Amino acid sequence: MRAFREPLSELGAFEEIRSALKKNTGMLQVTGCIDAQKAHFIDGLGEGYPVKVIIAANDLRAREIYENEQFFDGSVMLFPAKDFIFFQADVHSRLLTAQRISVLRMLAEEKPLTVIVPAAALMNHLMPFNLWKKGVYTLRTGDILDLEAQKKALTALGYERTGQVEGPGQFAVRGGILDLYPLTEEQPVRIELWGDEIDSIRSFDPESQRSVENLEEVRVYPASEVLIQNAAARRKGLDRILAEAEAQEKTLRLAMKTEEAHRVKTTVREAADRLTEFDDLSAMEGYLDYFYSRRVSFLDCLPENTLIFVDEPNRMTEAAGALEAEFRESMTHRLEKGYILPGQASLLFPLQEVVARLNAMNCVGLCMLENARGSWKVTGRFTVDVRSINPYNNSVETLVSDMRKWQKARCRVILVSASRTRGRRMAESLTEEGVTAFYSEDEDRVLAPGEVMVTYGKTTRGYEYPLLRFVVISDSDIFGREQRKPRRRQRAYEGTKISSFTDLSPGDYVVHESHGLGIYRGIEKIETDHVMKDYMKVEYDGGSCLYVPASSLDVIQKYADADAKKPKLNRLGGQEWNRTRTRVRGAVREIAEELVALYAARHNEKGFSFSADTVWQREFEEMFPFEETEDQIRAIDETKHDMQSDAIMDRLICGDVGYGKTEIALRAAFKAVQDGKQVAFLVPTTILAQQHYNTFIQRLKEFPVRVDLLCRFRSGAEQKKTVADLQ
Repeated sequence: MRAFREPLSELGAFEEIRSALKKNTGMLQVTGCIDAQKAHFIDGLGEGYPVKVIIAANDLRAREIYENEQFFDGSVMLFPAKDFIFFQADVHSRLLTAQRISVLRMLAEEKPLTVIVPAAALMNHLMPFNLWKKGVYTLRTGDILDLEAQKKALTALGYERTGQVEGPGQFAVRGGILDLYPLTEEQPVRIELWGDEIDSIRSFDPESQRSVENLEEVRVYPASEVLIQNAAARRKGLDRILAEAEAQEKTLRLAMKTEEAHRVKTTVREAADRLTEFDDLSAMEGYLDYFYSRRVSFLDCLPENTLIFVDEPNRMTEAAGALEAEFRESMTHRLEKGYILPGQASLLFPLQEVVARLNAMNCVGLCMLENARGSWKVTGRFTVDVRSINPYNNSVETLVSDMRKWQKARCRVILVSASRTRGRRMAESLTEEGVTAFYSEDEDRVLAPGEVMVTYGKTTRGYEYPLLRFVVISDSDIFGREQRKPRRRQRAYEGTKISSFTDLSPGDYVVHESHGLGIYRGIEKIETDHVMKDYMKVEYDGGSCLYVPASSLDVIQKYADADAKKPKLNRLGGQEWNRTRTRVRGAVREIAEELVALYAARHNEKGFSFSADTVWQREFEEMFPFEETEDQIRAIDETKHDMQSDAIMDRLICGDVGYGKTEIALRAAFKAVQDGKQVAFLVPTTILAQQHYNTFIQRLKEFPVRVDLLCRFRSGAEQKKTVADLQ
């Protein structure tokens, strides 16, 4: 990143700060900083430090810093805070735990790392880091593996045993095969044994269950932040919890609070049972201090030469102070109501202690305005002169005017574009307007005075160092901000085939191929010919029951889980199911005949062959504000292939809500209008018509494509005009 770092070396304050950091204990306060520029300054000051920590006031600000820091640093990660108040919730986020453990993994492996941390995450209690690292181990091909011992070890590390691995933090055992999905890996691994020796290790796709890559080893990290060393430590911790629960119950009963006394007893007993009966370590997150004598913060996990940046120190202390006050108030109320034990009321480090620890470390405070000293140990004060870039609101003329002014003043200008195609075109357009500019992705190219470089990247806003004559402009300054977000995958299951009894639970709806839809009531043992056999009990409409031999599992299919919307059951021995099957056979036969005739007609005709992707098409697709999924990319490529062939197009795209079907249609529509075609986008409801219309308008606003809407929200005159314009 020399293109960005080199100008900073010419700044007097920057060199003074770098020099002071070599022997600093406390906070060097830098004022005059603005939001987007802070990431640039952090990148320059942090050069040479293997571990950097950036502390933000809250989660929202942490994500904003993360977005800017990604442009400068490929090893940046988020360390989110755990929820203090709802730690006893029945459902815990694996995603949050995975993010935190991924950071702990990088620290354990002593790899270069930049961590963004909200202030609340510094107040969490953690188990001692050296004890957590003892839970890490490696499995290699050729190793001897005791499968029974491995099951216990994985459970002790917080992994959940399932019938089939589908998500991070799970493992499954089938015969001599161990499937494991570490929280720190993108894909699960399949470990096959030959006897008790590891024969092969392969990563695989959790959806298709197909192998992806052969591996020599896999490093297994805990799936929980709470590990209990051994049975003795577990027993000792549980004894402390139960003893305090008993004392608290007595205290509440003496105060005539019988309901609260009963609640504290049952709450603690349930948590203890979840640990002893199911090895559920998440149940102990709220009881961490009972198992470890030493309280540890995230700051204790950092190496000695860590450089810490605090974004707006006073804002950070205000946010942390408010959180502490909220926590204390909530814990006082919960203690009175019997939801927690007295020892749980101090499950976070007070703000004063966090600030004291930071004052003993090497810190830089980045502020916009001069801050009051407060509790901070300020060892030096520095000021930088930085200005924000005024938004251009799509005015290319104003941009060109400013560029000419900067070039005349021999300023070095870097324009950061989130689209490579748009970036190249922007460099060409500026050159055509008399501003000499070039496109390059070589971030180590040092700019000469008066040069303008357009490069690929993402930053939220631009900034200017007047004294350095150095300017950075984001394309969001020019065109407005489009935040790129990770796509959220959603999965829903309606019906599945049954491969074993574990796939069914009593109350699930099932379909028997001869008798229709009923309710699975479990397995019952029935004696036939003096032999006890297992039978599946299926209840039908009217209370009649059918007993299906366990050996005939193939005649049953799962329809839906017990909590699904209740369907209409068939009557055992009735003709309704037979009539349904007859109707379906007839309908399928008719559809098949129609399809044969349709495909024959299509085969004899030629369709319109659309042109290959244009520069506009590539730019349009790069502006998509989400990361495409693999399935989505495949569907887009196949759709384009269909459009560019001369065969009449016939393609159906299926996917649940959130899978990105609209974007596939958008790209196909954009491709069509570039060849002079009109596109109709049909939707089932008026609300969806309005929603998709808004989406099309937003995505196509930079291009000369007209979008209109036909629905009851439009007046008769507007509808007639739209139809006339189409004609």
